Amino acid sequence: MITGAMDRGLHVIGPVRPSARPRSAALFLDRDGTLMLDRAYLADPAGVELMPDLLPALRHAMGVGLPLVVVTNQSGVERGLITWADYEAVAARLSDLLAAQGVQITLTLACGWLKPGGTGETNADHPLRKPNPGMLAEAAKMLDLDLSRSLIIGDRWRDLEAGRRAGLAQGFLLGSAEVVVSANRDFAVTLLNTPGASDRLRDAITAAARPPQIAADP
Repeated sequence: MITGAMDRGLHVIGPVRPSARPRSAALFLDRDGTLMLDRAYLADPAGVELMPDLLPALRHAMGVGLPLVVVTNQSGVERGLITWADYEAVAARLSDLLAAQGVQITLTLACGWLKPGGTGETNADHPLRKPNPGMLAEAAKMLDLDLSRSLIIGDRWRDLEAGRRAGLAQGFLLGSAEVVVSANRDFAVTLLNTPGASDRLRDAITAAARPPQIAADP
């Protein structure tokens, strides 16, 4: 297991266990506003509160062998509002609360930088920071993931846009349609507050967990 702040402003916790199969798909997850209430730049683990709506889907993903990978922007580190130690304490509390609900995160990646080189400017475009796909690409290397069959869930357009840029199969957006991701007929977007969306998410998780079909030689 790798735990701690790494070079390039990337912090990694995990992997808890290796990917179930080589070239497995994964379920990528935003953290704040998706797994837990979004309390900006939270430093106190006592403030962690689970968002329960996704728990059945997360348990289903675990049941079918899909790794759960958290990718979270944590610019509060570079802004000087939280430290990596604060982040780790909050992450540990979240992990404990999820474990009590039967959910184990396989790998967590956090980008604490804003701009390349860590200049602290707020017009952020660091390659690891969502909506850029850097954290998803790093996770794919660490777990040998097939991004083309993977899914992402988030509450902001940048979560889904990171998934689109990484070549994921589809994304699921919590809350309202904040901003539509760049048009791409190969990346489907489902709003989770619409009728039947929970069933579509469960079906998508089941499909993503199936090994890809290998065409027979003619």
